[in-house]
Amino acid sequence: MVISRKPLHVIAAIAIAILPLFSFANVSNDSVKKEAHEVHAPTQEAAHGETAEPQDKKAKVDAYIQHHLQDSHDFTFFSDEKEGKHYGFSLPVILIDNGLKVFSSSKFHHGETVAEVDGNFYKLYHGKIYKTDAAGTINYDEHHHPTNAKPLDFSITKNVFSMLFTSVLLLFMFIGLAKSYKKGPIPTGFGRVLEPLILFIRDEIAIPNIGEKKYRKFMGYLLTVFFLIWLLNLLGMTPLGINVTGNIAVTICLALFTYFITQFSANKDYWMHIFWMPGVPVPMKIILMPIEILGTLTKPFALLIRLFANITAGHVVIMSLIAMIFVGKNLAADLPISLGLTLFISIIEVLVAFLQAFIFTMLSSLFIGMAVQDHHHDDHH
Repeated sequence: MVISRKPLHVIAAIAIAILPLFSFANVSNDSVKKEAHEVHAPTQEAAHGETAEPQDKKAKVDAYIQHHLQDSHDFTFFSDEKEGKHYGFSLPVILIDNGLKVFSSSKFHHGETVAEVDGNFYKLYHGKIYKTDAAGTINYDEHHHPTNAKPLDFSITKNVFSMLFTSVLLLFMFIGLAKSYKKGPIPTGFGRVLEPLILFIRDEIAIPNIGEKKYRKFMGYLLTVFFLIWLLNLLGMTPLGINVTGNIAVTICLALFTYFITQFSANKDYWMHIFWMPGVPVPMKIILMPIEILGTLTKPFALLIRLFANITAGHVVIMSLIAMIFVGKNLAADLPISLGLTLFISIIEVLVAFLQAFIFTMLSSLFIGMAVQDHHHDDHH
């Protein structure tokens, strides 16, 4: 049987489902629970009898999912709800507020206390740092948005730390691969895993879309963006709560890289087809020009939305399926259903992690290829 021959595959698949479950069951942030209480307090006060507890659970689940999708200033592995202790590690906070302010995020105690630095007071509120008084007072406008001043925040957050870690990992991977080629034409060690992927990107993505003469110039970018997105997507499936590619700012930045590389590499034929399309009557050229200009902006927009929406949706679905265990009333019936669906979706997410990296790289090479390819015009038409 397949299971008996490949037990490691089965164990790995089960682990994929259990890891998010471990995260959801153990990680409980007190600030998140406060948010849930504040948002749903009227509903809970109005509730009577048995309805109050399920609503409270649903509020905590909603707040936790929102917290999981957001960036934070520390890593929390799990928390002791009764004692109010959090287990993890803090990250450095770097602020510019009348000078450079550097301190550990542990001063915030997960948003529970006010941090005092050089006579200034800062409070962590909904993942953002605000200037306050010694009591940590947050002022609001009529729409219940904080009006406190915000210092310039250059902190090493969870997402920034994950990107730096992934970047260092990529450097080690590719430097090791380059060194292995000095020993012979066949790579050794982990290079044997990297080489087929690199050849796949070269032969199936770069050359067909950009052309054999010009693809080499863009291989560095295509390889970087593919492996960066893929590794970040895989990190997002761990219980660490990392959601880098589900952050709209990160996907915008990646899409802008593709956009600027495309525009600055474009030849005169590309710009001619945008501003003065050959073989088209002059009135139509005037009409088509703004449409073509708009088209150059919609391409990176499609890139960033595709990556952001797919990764975010995957996280929300998995967390919601796991939440069935805690929200439902029948644990014996809900547990196998929740685990089974979570296992199924998690396996799909492993595929999606690769697929989204592939699609982003494929579309980037396609847009670059459209900008650098030579057009042959037929004057008879």
